[in-house]
Amino acid sequence: VGDDSEIGAFAVIHDHTTLGAETRVFPHACLGSEPQDLKFDGELSFLDSGEQNTFREFVTANRGTEGGGGITRIGSGCMFMAYSHIAHDCQVGNHTIFGNSATLAGHVEVGDYAILNAFCGIQQFARIGAHAYLAAYAGVTKDVVPFARAHGNHARMLGLNSIGLQRRGFANNER
Repeated sequence: VGDDSEIGAFAVIHDHTTLGAETRVFPHACLGSEPQDLKFDGELSFLDSGEQNTFREFVTANRGTEGGGGITRIGSGCMFMAYSHIAHDCQVGNHTIFGNSATLAGHVEVGDYAILNAFCGIQQFARIGAHAYLAAYAGVTKDVVPFARAHGNHARMLGLNSIGLQRRGFANNER
């Protein structure tokens, strides 16, 4: 656990878990538990989380599996709201926001600055591009390209995430 981090009451941080500096873990979060994968057979695996992340109440993040490289990685500056789940072997970029109950199945990749709103469900092996925006309740079964907005179950593209890009300082001609 990195310097200046805060761990709330009843939060559980399992072995082989690294949390960077200034991380906040709220009550009842569970980080670094065994993967929920029937192929997992007790092999050594890891959860590696960067700095300045926030894990709200009841967030779960699992370690990796041998078949997925043995590590689940989370970047820095991320916000995981209550009941979010990061499954085994996921790779989450920097400055992502996960709304309440946003859920990743195993082996999912999420790019920098992506926003997954409440109750999004992402299927195994899907990729969510950098700066993508997923509306609440999106059910993602295929990749979401960078800079896109998607909604629905099964999620479909709505176009450019122009509001998010504007907020991050992208000029009109760049958008």
